[in-house]
Amino acid sequence: MISDSTGLDEFGELLAGGPVTFYVGFDPTAASLHVGHLVQVLTARRLQLAGHRPVLLVGGATGQIGDPRESAERTLNEPEVVAGWVERIREQLSPFVSYVGDNAARLVNNLDWTGPMSAVDFLRTVGKHFPVNKMLAREVVRARLESGISFTEFSYQLIQANDFFELHRREGVMLQFGGSDQWGNITAGVDYVRRRGAGPVHAFVTPLVTKADGTKFGKSEGGALWLDPEMTSPYAFYQFWINTDDRDVGRYLRYFSFRSREEIEELEKAGAERPAARLGQRALAEELTSLVHGEREMREAVAASQALFGRGSLDELSADTLRAALAEAGLVRLSELPPLAALLRDSGLVGSLGEARRAIAEGGAYVNNERMSDADAAVPASALLHGRYLVLRRGKRTFAGVELVR
Repeated sequence: MISDSTGLDEFGELLAGGPVTFYVGFDPTAASLHVGHLVQVLTARRLQLAGHRPVLLVGGATGQIGDPRESAERTLNEPEVVAGWVERIREQLSPFVSYVGDNAARLVNNLDWTGPMSAVDFLRTVGKHFPVNKMLAREVVRARLESGISFTEFSYQLIQANDFFELHRREGVMLQFGGSDQWGNITAGVDYVRRRGAGPVHAFVTPLVTKADGTKFGKSEGGALWLDPEMTSPYAFYQFWINTDDRDVGRYLRYFSFRSREEIEELEKAGAERPAARLGQRALAEELTSLVHGEREMREAVAASQALFGRGSLDELSADTLRAALAEAGLVRLSELPPLAALLRDSGLVGSLGEARRAIAEGGAYVNNERMSDADAAVPASALLHGRYLVLRRGKRTFAGVELVR
């Protein structure tokens, strides 16, 4: 879980010496955290379970500035929008750590100490300690020098570094961590705390999580995989982990699961012996869906996954879970129900009426998991699930949804 640090020996001595107060920050650049943030969220949980004290920072100040990207300048969001996102993300972070006991967690907002500073105070107090030549040497800054970088994004590093100093002073924070893309910002903070005559403080970064095929982790066909159930349904979240590549599942279990090393190795062994059973993927999907969305939503997602492929009852699924599952497969909205062959074509399961008739004749067409044999049959309204949905399936694994809109 550590791709770089300010010194593993010193870091180890720090953690072994007793409870340590640490912090990790999250910038509100959207209304929700996404699955890429889970490494940091769960690392904070691990450290608290080991007896250390978390401070989770949501960047009401840094979220208004934007960490520089190599591609182009960020669009600045309105302060009111950022403030709303801060509150939503604070609520999302709350369930992952405990707020009671000797190592009770704290949620903080860096706007509380950054907002009151005047420009003169900032330049004299913070800016004085940052050599520009070191700032220019940062990789992302060098990449932007030719195309241009604003002073706003250039100064982001100073604000984040000051967060470390303020949390060291206010909360006794001795350790910061983040993703590997934050290494430059984080080490700038370590150096700044030292220049202000405090510390020493420590830092580490976690590895960049990637997929075996080289694509970006945390993306589904619809885009980012959000932790907010209104933006990504628990069913879609569950399916993301179920569809993990066999080559990735062992690594993801080590990053995200709280299972023991022995349990993970057993799952890897079972996966190698019986890859079709996808035991590692199921363990990962169930554990993380339960952790992020709760046990009930996880059970609903499992039930939906089984029912859609004919291994459970569709009638037992809630309307919300059923719609979310069908939306993932492809949900077509119709004002009336045509005969079966046309219904298969209109849903996108087949490309033509002829193909639909062949699938039905071969016994490969299903409505609500019941095999259909008459291509011209009308699907009765009584077959609609929750009065509006149909689950269509071709063969064992290809399905689509229909929603009747009156």
